[in-house]
Amino acid sequence: MRSRFLFIIFGLVSFIFSSCSPEHSEIVVSKFGDTEITMKEFEEAYAKNVGGIEQAKVDSLPKLQNFLDLYTNFKMKLRDASVRGFENNESLSAELLDYQRKVGSSYILEKQVVEPAVEKLYERRKEEIRVSHLMVRATAGSNIDSLRQVAQIYLDSIKNGADYETLVKRHSDDNFSKTSGGDIFYVTGGQLPWEFEDAAYNTPLGQVNPELVQTKFGFHIIKVTDRKPRIAKIKASHILISYQNSEGKIDSAAAKLKMDTVLAKLSAGESFEDIVKQYSMDPGSKDKGGDLGFFERRMMVKEFDEVAFNLEIGQVSNVVKTNFGYHIIKCTDKQPIPPFESEKENLKKVYRQGRFNDDNNILIDSLRSKYSYQQNQQTIDFLLTNSDGFHFGEEHPKKDEISAMTLFSAGGKNFNALDVLQRIGQDKEFASKELKSEAFEPALKKISGEMLLEEDALNLDKRDPQFASLMKDYRDGIFIFKLQEEEVWNKLSVDSTKLYNYWGENKSNYVMPDKISFSEIYSAKDSLINHYYSLLQFGENFDSVAFKYTERPGFKIKAGNYGLVDVASSVLSREANKLKTPGEYSAPFKNGAGYSIFKLNSKEATRLKTFEEAKPEVSGIVQEMESKKLENEYINGLKNTYSPQYFYEELQKAFKQE
Repeated sequence: MRSRFLFIIFGLVSFIFSSCSPEHSEIVVSKFGDTEITMKEFEEAYAKNVGGIEQAKVDSLPKLQNFLDLYTNFKMKLRDASVRGFENNESLSAELLDYQRKVGSSYILEKQVVEPAVEKLYERRKEEIRVSHLMVRATAGSNIDSLRQVAQIYLDSIKNGADYETLVKRHSDDNFSKTSGGDIFYVTGGQLPWEFEDAAYNTPLGQVNPELVQTKFGFHIIKVTDRKPRIAKIKASHILISYQNSEGKIDSAAAKLKMDTVLAKLSAGESFEDIVKQYSMDPGSKDKGGDLGFFERRMMVKEFDEVAFNLEIGQVSNVVKTNFGYHIIKCTDKQPIPPFESEKENLKKVYRQGRFNDDNNILIDSLRSKYSYQQNQQTIDFLLTNSDGFHFGEEHPKKDEISAMTLFSAGGKNFNALDVLQRIGQDKEFASKELKSEAFEPALKKISGEMLLEEDALNLDKRDPQFASLMKDYRDGIFIFKLQEEEVWNKLSVDSTKLYNYWGENKSNYVMPDKISFSEIYSAKDSLINHYYSLLQFGENFDSVAFKYTERPGFKIKAGNYGLVDVASSVLSREANKLKTPGEYSAPFKNGAGYSIFKLNSKEATRLKTFEEAKPEVSGIVQEMESKKLENEYINGLKNTYSPQYFYEELQKAFKQE
C-alpha cells in the first residue's frame, strides 16, 4: 500500500515538473535587459545563416555557442538602435521606403507572375504535341476584322463537316506547312506564341480547337494530331549516303545501290560502327562511329527527327530519306526531363523572352482596376501643346507649372507631371525622345505601370509574411550599418605616424619578392622562330627583331618587353629567370601553342619594402585593427548596459526536436 502511494506521489511530481518545463521552442538560450532570445528564434537565425536546417543539425556545439555570442551582440545592437530612435530617422525611413518600392516590385513580379508561369511551363514541357494549323496571315495594313471574318468562315466549314486538310491545302497562308495538311510537327512549351501554345495544349487529341486563335502572325485554326510524353534529348548515330558522288554530282541511283550494300552488311551482322567508318559520307561524325551526340526535338530535319525519336535505345532504323541523302539511324541513349531546379533558370529565360510582357501587362491592368487609375486628360493636353522641342531627360521649360499638375491618380494619391516626366527621362527606351503623342502614350503607359507596381509594394509586407521578413532583415541591416558608421567608421583615425610606427615594428612582414625584367620574341610557327633566332646569332638587335616580328598581341609595340614583374607571376617569367646575365637570350623553345625566345633585361633580388611601398598594406591592416578595437569597445559598452546572460548548456538541445 505504501509503495503504491509513493508511486502515485512520484508520478504526480513528474507530471508537475514536465508540465512546468518549457516547450522546446520557448527555451531561453540567452537574455539581456528585458529581452529573451528563445530556441525558436535562435534556430531560425542559425539555419538561415548556415544555409539550411540540414547543415544546422550536423554543426558542432562550439559553432552554435559562437553564433549565440554573435547573435546576442546583434540583438543588443538593434536594441541600441531603437533607443537612439532610428525608427523615426527620416533619412533611414526614406531609404527603407525606396527599398520597399524597388525590391517589392521585383518580388511581386517574381512571386505572382514569373514563378507560377515557370512552374506551369515546366509541367507543360513534360508533354509534346503534334499540331497542324490553317493560317490566315496578317500583314502591315491588314484589316483585322476582315481577316477574322474569313478565318471564321473556314472554321465554320470545318465544324459543319468540311475536311480540315483539304481546306488547309486550299486556303492556308503558311506555305511551309500547307502541303502537308498544315503539320508543323511536334512542339512543347515555350516554342510557339503563347496564344497558339495555350490553345494547342487545351485541344483534345484528334480535334480542332473550336475557337479562332489570334497571334501577331494572323489567325489560326488549330488541330492536334498527337500527344505523348516528351523525351528531353536523345543520342543517336547514323550512316549517311549522300546523293552527291565523289565528283560532286547528284547520283541518287548510285547512292541507293551503296545503301543497299550497307543494308546487306548490317543484315550479315557487321557492327554499325565499322560500317560507318567504311561507308558513311558525313565527315562530322564518321570518325566518331557516326555519333551525333545528344539533340532535342526539331534540331534535325523532320524526316530524321520523326524516326530517331521513335527508336528504342539500341534499335536501328530502316532507311530514312532526307534532303541530305539516305540515312540509317541508331538510337544510343535517351535523357529524361531534368529536375525542375536544374531547369528553372533556363525556363525563366524562355518565359521572359516569350509571354512575360503580356503577363506583366495583365498584372498592371489588374492594378489599374484595383487602385482606380485615372489619367488627367487636361494635363496630358497641356504637356502635348506646351513642350515644343522638349526631349525626355531634359529640364522642362514649364517645370514649375507642371510640378503642380496631376498627371494621373491611383489609390487616392495624385502623381504630378514633373515626377512622371523625370521617371520617363531615366528610362533608356524613351530618353532623348521628343515629347509627342506617339512617344508619350507608350512612355506614360509603361512608367505609370511601374509606379503602380511600386505603390502596391508599399502594402506587400502586410499581406506577405515572407516579404515582411525580408523587409525586417533589410531594416535591421541598415540600422546596424548606421550604428557601425557612428560607433566605428566616424571615430576611426589612422594617421601617418601610426602607420609608420606599425611598419617599423613589423618590417620583416613586408618583403619585395624576386623580380625580373625580360623581353620575348614569340611566333606560332617553329620555322619562323628558328629564323628569328638565326638573325640574333648573326648579330641583329633583340629589341629590333621583337619590334618587327613578335606575334604576341599587344607586345610588338613594346618590343616584347614585359617590364618588371614577380619571378613567380607566370610560366614565362619563371622560364626567363633561368637566364643568368642581363642581355643573354635563350634558344627557341615550345611555349604552349607557339614558340618563344626570351632575353633577360635585369633582375632584382628580394628585399624589405620601404615604408612607401608597404604603406597600402599597412594602412589596411592598421585600419582593420583600429576598427576591431572600436567595435570591441562598443560591444563591451552594450554588455555593461544590458548585462547579457548566455545559457550555453541549452544549446545541446538545439535542432534535436523532431
